[in-house]
Amino acid sequence: MRCLGLVAIALSCVVAVLGGLPFSNAQLDPYFYWNTCPKLHSIVFKVVKKVSKTDPRLPASLVRLHFHDCFVQGCDGSILLNNTATIVSEQQALPNNNSIRGLDVVNDIKTAVEKACPGVVSCADILALAAEVSSVLANGPCWKVPLGRRDSLTANRTLANQNLPAPFFNLTQLKAAFAAQGLNTTDLVALSGAHTFGRAQCTAFVSRLYNFSGTGKPDPTLDTTYLQQLRKICPNGGPGTTLANLDPTTPDTLDKNYYSNLQVKKGLLQSDQELFSTAGADTISIVNKFSSDQDAFFKSFATSIIKMGKIGVLTGNKGEIRKQCNFVNKKSVELDIATVASQESSEEGKVSSI
Repeated sequence: MRCLGLVAIALSCVVAVLGGLPFSNAQLDPYFYWNTCPKLHSIVFKVVKKVSKTDPRLPASLVRLHFHDCFVQGCDGSILLNNTATIVSEQQALPNNNSIRGLDVVNDIKTAVEKACPGVVSCADILALAAEVSSVLANGPCWKVPLGRRDSLTANRTLANQNLPAPFFNLTQLKAAFAAQGLNTTDLVALSGAHTFGRAQCTAFVSRLYNFSGTGKPDPTLDTTYLQQLRKICPNGGPGTTLANLDPTTPDTLDKNYYSNLQVKKGLLQSDQELFSTAGADTISIVNKFSSDQDAFFKSFATSIIKMGKIGVLTGNKGEIRKQCNFVNKKSVELDIATVASQESSEEGKVSSI
């Protein structure tokens, strides 16, 4: 499966994933902006491609940003919101704090899109498109991105801490986290394949190297040679912010090597290796399939990320089209403050009447 250039990516992506796959939300449509912002995909592509030339980590970061958005109150751009008087940002949640990247690039895309099509395209849709473009730029699959999402007026840091899978999760926990979002085991294995590119900080996996599950020993599912390589990168007690490649073979390419690495005990995160090293797990056969058949992985990855991109979307009259991705629109803020004031006034009335 390969994409055939920018026009083909936008209009007739050569991925067999959509054949027979109904859109669960009829209000989302790959051609939603066909008339209102016809150059949308090319704008997103140009911005991401330009930045990727100097920051090869960016494509992986943008895919992760889309994932971390969708798992918290749906794909609504809530992860992009900064702290304000009425917003408690998800960006400081434990899975996001000092680790999410690409927010500035999303803002650059939004600025370029607003110049071409003011007040038309949501930040949530920009995130979904940026993820697809990032896959293409990393030599991965393309897909027709269902569009028409609107942006949330709220964020939820509590849900971010609760819903986002941790790098130390076992398979049971991973399955539960994905099932809570309506995603199945195949979706779990396919979307985990996004760890075939990008980096992770030592804090995400250092316990596997020295004190796995409080044993004082390394994780027995970790290849011993790979273990020594990782210990050089992440010495015991060293800085937790040092980066290691999620895929030691092709760190900036979206390919099937992630699954081949799991087969030889070279999954960087515990949550990665669990997919193959959990005895009797139904994920093992899927890992084996994807390792031997990159087209099968690409097809499943595209199918699963489309499915993920429909979680809890806001459409129609729900939400808004933010003018800036980091903040809700001024009118929405005024309404929010007025609602809070009204509620407080109501509560005071109840107290005075007792």
